[in-house]
Amino acid sequence: MVVMRALLSLCAATFALAAAAAPASAEVRPGNVTETAGASCTSNFLFTGGGKTYLGQAAHCSGTGAATDTNGCDSGVRPIGTPVTIQGAQQPGRLAYNSWNTMQAVGEKDPNACDFNDFALVELSPADAAAAKSSVPVFGGPVGLGAASPGQQAVSYQNSRLRGGIGVLSPKNALVLSRGGDGWNYTVYTLTPGIPGDSGSGYMTSTGRAFGVLSTVAVAPLAGSNGVTDLGKALEYARAHGFGVSLVNGTDPFRVKLLGLL
Repeated sequence: MVVMRALLSLCAATFALAAAAAPASAEVRPGNVTETAGASCTSNFLFTGGGKTYLGQAAHCSGTGAATDTNGCDSGVRPIGTPVTIQGAQQPGRLAYNSWNTMQAVGEKDPNACDFNDFALVELSPADAAAAKSSVPVFGGPVGLGAASPGQQAVSYQNSRLRGGIGVLSPKNALVLSRGGDGWNYTVYTLTPGIPGDSGSGYMTSTGRAFGVLSTVAVAPLAGSNGVTDLGKALEYARAHGFGVSLVNGTDPFRVKLLGLL
């Protein structure tokens, strides 16, 4: 009950921020909706590499199987090059990297990677890349990569269209419950869990460090908690298999007020 009361207070503080800093929708930036063959998700952060600019999303956003197909080593997935529609973009992006495609191509055997490496990159057109914004709506940041620890507070911006455009419901204050899967996965609790369309949303620590990507809604250790892929490990995996990119820090300062948990 103490955690629940604290999270209610955290969400109230975040909603006040949302009302004061509603993001513009006609620009490409973290938190924008992406659609891959009709599947709607939320983008996480901006990345660069090899002279190109990318928007991150979850690998399963281009999956072709059922919602319960979460093992990236044997689940169906669309090919690299698949067009991706991006909210605010002048032109569709293209699927440039997907951890599921890569793990299947290399015959990945690590069960933790197969279960939790859920990360993809959508290449922006040159015109959209030139105008893209790197800051997360409402919160600002990120201020670099990082890791989260159990008990640490965190934030996320989740933009499912099922919320009907009610922007005040998108920013989330959160509590990191645990880290597992050999470091691949976090269990993170928010007062209202992720819903379809939130997949791919980015998570930042209470100091603005990007650490995760929303992958699944979990049933344990807390019903309705969120399964979050470790972003640092996902980027290391991409780099190890020939696709190196760097996180683009936000141009807006990280500016979330977090209330202490008792």
